Amino acid sequence: MATNLKTLDSVGGFSVDKTILVNELKDVKNVNSLEVKNSFYDDSSVSHYIMRGVNNSVLSVDDVNTTIVLPSNTINFIETSIIGINDNASANISTKLETVMQVSFTGVLTELSTMEITVGDTIPDGQTWTVSPFLGGGANQFSYQTTRAGTSRIIKWIAYLKVVSIDWS
Repeated sequence: MATNLKTLDSVGGFSVDKTILVNELKDVKNVNSLEVKNSFYDDSSVSHYIMRGVNNSVLSVDDVNTTIVLPSNTINFIETSIIGINDNASANISTKLETVMQVSFTGVLTELSTMEITVGDTIPDGQTWTVSPFLGGGANQFSYQTTRAGTSRIIKWIAYLKVVSIDWS
C-alpha cells in the first residue's frame, strides 16, 4: 500500500533529546559540525568545525582527541582562524591559515600548500608559539599541531575551520 510522506514541520522548532537544533526563528543551533551540500554538484561539500587544544597538542573537536575526517579521493580547501592565549591573558597570537590537502583513494593525506598570516601577536621575547598542519593521525585524519616553547604558562588554542571537499576523480 502506498504511503504519502509529509514534510517535517514543527511550529516550535526541532530538537533532539531536548536540545534545540532549529529554533522557531529557523536558526540552526547546538550542532557539533555542519555540512552543506549543493544538490546539483553531489561531489562537493563544505563543513564547519570548532577545534581546541592546550600547549603542545593536536587540535581536536572533542575531549577524546577526535580529528577531522577528510573524504578519500578529494581535494580539500581548509580555511582556519586560530587564536592561542596564555592562562593570564598577557600574551596571545591570532593566525589565519589556508591549507590545501589532497586525499588519495586509500586515505593518505598530502599537503599541497599552506599559507599562514599572523594577524597579531603579543608573544614575549624568548617564547615561540606555532601552528602547523598535522597529517600523522592515520588514514583520512587531519588537524593542526600546536607548539609552545620558552614558557611554562598554559596556552589555550581555539580554532574555527571551514573545509571545502571536492571529489577529484
